[in-house]
Amino acid sequence: MKRRDFITLGGAAVAWPLAARAQQRAKLPTIGFLGASTPSVEGQRVAAFVQRLRELGWIDGRDVVIEYRWAEGRNERYAEIATEFARLKVDVIFMLGTLPVITAKQTIAVIPIVFLVSDPVGSGIVASLARPGGNVTGLSNQLPDTAGKKLELLREVVPGLRRLAIMANVGNPAAALEIGEVQAAARTFDLAVATSQIWRVEDFAPAFEALKAARMHSMSVPSRS
Repeated sequence: MKRRDFITLGGAAVAWPLAARAQQRAKLPTIGFLGASTPSVEGQRVAAFVQRLRELGWIDGRDVVIEYRWAEGRNERYAEIATEFARLKVDVIFMLGTLPVITAKQTIAVIPIVFLVSDPVGSGIVASLARPGGNVTGLSNQLPDTAGKKLELLREVVPGLRRLAIMANVGNPAAALEIGEVQAAARTFDLAVATSQIWRVEDFAPAFEALKAARMHSMSVPSRS
């Protein structure tokens, strides 16, 4: 007789193979966590995410499994990771950032996607905040709406501000929206604006050199989310 585990059910001893019990334990809800950067950069957000799950009674490894994947700042990784999550058949995907959500939405039509982005309506992720539709839902932090206010505060910190640099990942729809907000606000303050377009990590060093040579007074960096 093969080794078996025994449990008591209704007063009777029932044989339950260990393999069957292991299979039951393995069938935990799975969350796919897509990070746009790296674990070291996103560490605080991950810790807050895990802590909130714990407060709600969901402990990683006991009640739920979290599959972490990191794009490491490479936009082309979003589609790869979304496809991998679909292959793993995760139950839900959580992500931060407009471009990751747009890419995942185009790649995955069934798995629920939960997001935190700046302007889901303006970027076309959802039809409306009240009725997002499709397989996506989440929160909006409305960052583009505050771009003008942040520029106003910057002028108070730098009274002689005349030339403003904007450095942004122009491949990110949310960044494009915020650039427009900053440029509109800059016009009201009669500021000269120079925009450095960032497509990949290698673009940062030459962009900084160009802005330094242009002797800009300050720089605005739109949110990447």
